[in-house]
Amino acid sequence: MQVSVESSEGLERRMTVELPAEKVNEAVEKRLKEVARTTRLDGFRPGKVPLSVVRKRFSGQIRQEIFGDLVKSSYFEALAQEKLQPAGEPSIEPIDEGAGMGYVAVFEVMPEVELGSLAEAEIKEPAVRVTDDDLQEMLEKLRKQRTTWTDVERGAQDGDQVTIDFKGFIDGEAFDGGSADGVPLVLGSGSMIPGFEEGLAGVESGDERTLDLQFPEDYQTEKLAGKAARFEVKVLKVAEPVLPEINEEFAKAYGVSEGGVEGLHTEIRSNMERELKEKIRSVLKEQAMDALLKVNRLEVPKVLVGEEAKAILEQTKSNMAQNGHASSIDLPVSLFEEQAQRRVTLGLIIGEVIRQHKIELDEERVRQKVEQFAQSYEEPQEVIDYYYANKQQLASVENVVLEDQVVDWVLDQAKVEQSETGFDELMNPVAPESGKTE
Repeated sequence: MQVSVESSEGLERRMTVELPAEKVNEAVEKRLKEVARTTRLDGFRPGKVPLSVVRKRFSGQIRQEIFGDLVKSSYFEALAQEKLQPAGEPSIEPIDEGAGMGYVAVFEVMPEVELGSLAEAEIKEPAVRVTDDDLQEMLEKLRKQRTTWTDVERGAQDGDQVTIDFKGFIDGEAFDGGSADGVPLVLGSGSMIPGFEEGLAGVESGDERTLDLQFPEDYQTEKLAGKAARFEVKVLKVAEPVLPEINEEFAKAYGVSEGGVEGLHTEIRSNMERELKEKIRSVLKEQAMDALLKVNRLEVPKVLVGEEAKAILEQTKSNMAQNGHASSIDLPVSLFEEQAQRRVTLGLIIGEVIRQHKIELDEERVRQKVEQFAQSYEEPQEVIDYYYANKQQLASVENVVLEDQVVDWVLDQAKVEQSETGFDELMNPVAPESGKTE
């Protein structure tokens, strides 16, 4: 068997394999004899068909079968001989070699990962704690979650809830989705298009107003984007918010049956500190991954990126279906290619870090991770037992832990500096492009 390899664009390789005629003919003859012993043809007793007749009748078909068998066996033998590690399935192009056989296998190879130094990488570790002010702010959020509304006979102001009927018109014609009855709307919430809520400032129960507005240019419904619209609004009632007192009853509403208000404070602070710890770890992990990508530039196989993009697409559609959205939405796979590129690249780099630096899975951390996840269920031990009885599920946790161990390794190599910040600033960062929190 003769093998030659050509490098094409990027990681693509064209491997030509020539199979010697004697090996092919030997395999064909062996198969013909096997067929002759079992074939049935009119005019001949079973197993007594002359080999010449079998050869004439089945030679072409058998030669193709032999070709397929030899491709399978010789392909991996050739890869080993040339020390090549393919990234996916090859495309096979048969070539005419006369009496022998040959083919060209086209495939991408896995890249060689040469780890760069992280000595100059800079990582900012958030230095933040839960203060009494943070606790009070969280309590206020919890109070607002249990807001009740009391009707008032006065002009509406920001924070009030107005219940309205409205009809929308464009060029004098009502449009789909532009009308509704009995809609509760909190003024200042930003739920409606610009100008709608502002136009209802000062309204009282029974008032009617006409609002001449314009849909934003980037409005999600394309046929309405940028269009001028008129809304006829009737106010059914105006109500002001009433926040509950923070007392023992309030604490029980949030699952704190003992300790009253003080117990509620302790529970909330504990939850906030747990969430803060997880957030800090998430921020560090993101920076660690960015650092690995920055010092380890490598080309990755297109086939792996394509497969990962398809997997992300399927997971996205599954998540949408679980959340009640239509899973039949035709999302282009190209939408996920950038994310897939990052995942595949990081996967290769992380694998090389683990291999080169002999990072071994910390079983104790795996156990802790499983137990932490199980605590959110009524029967934690059942969940723990399930994970340890299901290798596939446990493997997913082991992968997360190994990745965490790589993050620890990166933090040991890089320059880590403390960065002072506040709880709310860290937990609810402002998105620069929109000005809204994430």
